[in-house]
Amino acid sequence: MASSSNAKHKRIAEEEEEEEEETLEEIEGFDDFTLASSWERFISEIEAICRVWMVDGPKNLVEKGAECLGSQKKLYKVKSEMKHGTKLYSIEYYFCVSNKGKASFWDDDLHDLQLSFGVSDFMVIAPLSASGVVLDAPESTKLLSSVAIALTNCGSNWPAFVPVHDPSRKAYIGIQNLGLIFTRRFDADRIGSQVPIRLMHLEGLYELFISKFALYSVDFSASFFKVQFAMKLTYRSPPYESDDEINSVDPEVNESKGDIVSPNHIKTQWDDDCPWTEWYSAEDPIRGFELVAIWSGRMFESSLEMAELENASSFDAEKWLLCPIIFPFMMDDSTWMFVGFASQIRLLTVENPASDNSKSSTAIPPPTVLDRVLKEIFHDGGHNSHLVERDNKHSRAIKGTPLESLFAQFCLHSLWFGGCNIRAIASLWIEFVREVRWCWEESQPLPKMPSDSTIDLSACLIHQKLQMLAICIEKKNLSHDTHNSTESVDHTPSGKKVDAEADPFKEPVKNENGSYLRSYCHQDSEPSTSSSFKHHDYSVRSPDLQKVDQVRKGSAGVVGSMMLLHSYQKMHAPYTQDAPIMTEDMHEERLHAVEVFGDAFSFSGQLERDILSSDMSAFKAANPDAVFEDFIRWHSPGDWENDDMDGCAGDGNNWPPRGKLSQRMSEHGNLWRQIWNDSPPLPVLEQKSLLDPIREGEKILHYLETLKPHQLLEQMVCTAFRASADILNQTMYGDFKPMKTRFNQLYITLASTLKPLQANHLREKAELIGDLRRLCLVFEHIEKLLIFAASIHRKLLDVPRLSEAMFSDYFNFYLPKMGTSLESICYDQEFKTKQLVMMHERDAVSILFPPPTANQSWRKVLSMGNLLNGHEPILREIIFSINDRVEDSHYGSSIPMATMEEIQTHRMYIQGTSNDLWVALSVTSWD
Repeated sequence: MASSSNAKHKRIAEEEEEEEEETLEEIEGFDDFTLASSWERFISEIEAICRVWMVDGPKNLVEKGAECLGSQKKLYKVKSEMKHGTKLYSIEYYFCVSNKGKASFWDDDLHDLQLSFGVSDFMVIAPLSASGVVLDAPESTKLLSSVAIALTNCGSNWPAFVPVHDPSRKAYIGIQNLGLIFTRRFDADRIGSQVPIRLMHLEGLYELFISKFALYSVDFSASFFKVQFAMKLTYRSPPYESDDEINSVDPEVNESKGDIVSPNHIKTQWDDDCPWTEWYSAEDPIRGFELVAIWSGRMFESSLEMAELENASSFDAEKWLLCPIIFPFMMDDSTWMFVGFASQIRLLTVENPASDNSKSSTAIPPPTVLDRVLKEIFHDGGHNSHLVERDNKHSRAIKGTPLESLFAQFCLHSLWFGGCNIRAIASLWIEFVREVRWCWEESQPLPKMPSDSTIDLSACLIHQKLQMLAICIEKKNLSHDTHNSTESVDHTPSGKKVDAEADPFKEPVKNENGSYLRSYCHQDSEPSTSSSFKHHDYSVRSPDLQKVDQVRKGSAGVVGSMMLLHSYQKMHAPYTQDAPIMTEDMHEERLHAVEVFGDAFSFSGQLERDILSSDMSAFKAANPDAVFEDFIRWHSPGDWENDDMDGCAGDGNNWPPRGKLSQRMSEHGNLWRQIWNDSPPLPVLEQKSLLDPIREGEKILHYLETLKPHQLLEQMVCTAFRASADILNQTMYGDFKPMKTRFNQLYITLASTLKPLQANHLREKAELIGDLRRLCLVFEHIEKLLIFAASIHRKLLDVPRLSEAMFSDYFNFYLPKMGTSLESICYDQEFKTKQLVMMHERDAVSILFPPPTANQSWRKVLSMGNLLNGHEPILREIIFSINDRVEDSHYGSSIPMATMEEIQTHRMYIQGTSNDLWVALSVTSWD
């Protein structure tokens, strides 16, 4: 059984093998004529590609990486390649993702083919060659037919285009299947020169359009057709006269005048009155304006009406749109090097040319330039109060210096001195310190440095030192003047010595070293006024009282009704020395001494002891009969405990005052009492100054002369950023809120990024350089935006709404570039956003287009109409169209159709100037 079964299976397998061989022989002998030609296979490939795109749909194509075209991200493109014979072709599909409502004729994001033929989604097939066009007419017809058949097989009504002829002609042919009845054909071509005069005017263009559908020869000027019309005229504001134009006006006059230049021929810069012009002149970011005047939705019936429209004013247009023309450096840093504060600070920080080997990068300017710069730095032009008023509240968070200060001016000049290389900066710093030492040795006031006995501890240390030096110079001069006046004026002509304290009505004076004298009064008592001095009669006093008054010195007036404890005398407040001023490093030294010694006899305690001893000596001189308790009642009322119920000091009816010292002051061996016992009665004019101006001045000069380069550079960077920002902050740009917000954020960013430099907490070099580079980039973005804001504000000063709207548009366009990334972005985009001009704003906008000068007029031949203040449009775009009602049963269907459909049978788009004309025609037919 097993053997018979195996034989049966073997026989069946052999039979199956024989059947398969017979089948293969039949297949090899079969010819499939459906794919017989390469052209049909080419159509099949196109059809397969189109079906894939149709199945995916717009959203999926975008997700798969379709290329975005235009700034508004409405139009996308996908591309595929194929081969036919020996040639390669590319097929591109353009589609819109969102089409909310019908797009305007004049949308800036429209593709040229969309605008020319009034289509939405479309395809373009072209050879992969250098020219990208089809030069052979049969080949172009074959390509267009292939695409049309493939789209018909797919059931798609996408229009398809093929570029033909020479690339400069921008010529296309195209076709679109609109179902079983209608077919639309497209044709476009260009005349690049010698445009017929008839086609330069609306009347001739209107007749050209009529000729495309009129089947009989007539006089088109007398015929009437209802034609829909839309027109867009683009005007460009004239450029400023260049230097070449000015010099070429009349060569004979220039030769006769020699080197003398007429004041009328001096070219002024646009930013002459801007705050940054003291340091550099910026290119105007706005090269001009483009004004678009639009007529739309109008119907004309004759060429005579077109002639009338050509003579109409542009003010009659339905809509005006204005757009600024932006200079390239505002978008593309790779094609234009922007020179400003940001670029110079970048050289100062991380890209100093001193690192190069070239001699030019490390060259030091000649001595004449160095002298001129030093004169500008030390020129004291007075302090501008309005700069302080406009100082940003965040500016002081940056540990730099005020804008008009001496060190700030040094830093700003260093940015432009010798290309900001390290050798040039070093030479300038050496001469700067020498000039400061000259002011000190010659006792000349330090320019641009106030000497108001206060130190700005929020500024950098160099500025604090210069403030201190200015105070020391003033104190040194006052000490010298006091010494001379004491020798020459202390005696009257009669030989009697005049006591400086004998006049109770005099103003507060300064001590021998120039510090203002201060006086303490009881916190619960009112100091005596000038009137109390006037009624103080010294002549009626007893001899003892007059004797006391004769030895009283340094009195600033009576302290209310307070009386001395041991004599029936009113208490006098003395003039006292101010506490010595200190810079930041002196405060740190004092705190460090306290930490090291930790007792009252440390550096800090000694300073307090000297101040207290000076006050006690002055109090003793003003109150000869005073005791320690009197001083405590005046200087430290909290350490005196009154026995009176009302807590007041004694008066004339309640003497002596009752009370006692506090426990702290009454302890045995109290330090204050020891100092009181050791302090002689001396007025401030006879005391040694708490601040030695000579010693402190020499210490400051030693600090400046021995300052390490990295310490100087750290303070220069912070000051340069702050001073540059303060200069830009003075710019007038109107009420541009985005600009104000960004500028305030710039100050905050500067303060936070520069904080490690201010605190001397240095990080890794690579990290620090990276942060400074990003900071320079952010500063450059703000600087560019600020210059743009200033330019747009002054050009549209009479239409603030328009200027604010334009700045907001550009700000949103520029915003992607304002990150901290060091890579440049959005360079391939062009700013095209236009703003609608209101009717009441048209007069102000028309000022941007002044009548052409004689020099400009003779150059142009005005060939087109619709002039704006004498200027013809640089571009004219016209759309003619005509609609017709047709029956759906055009092909003689047996079923009558009562409905009529209106379709656009002819459409012509015309784009041209006086010497360039491009025409695109689409015709719907019943094929």
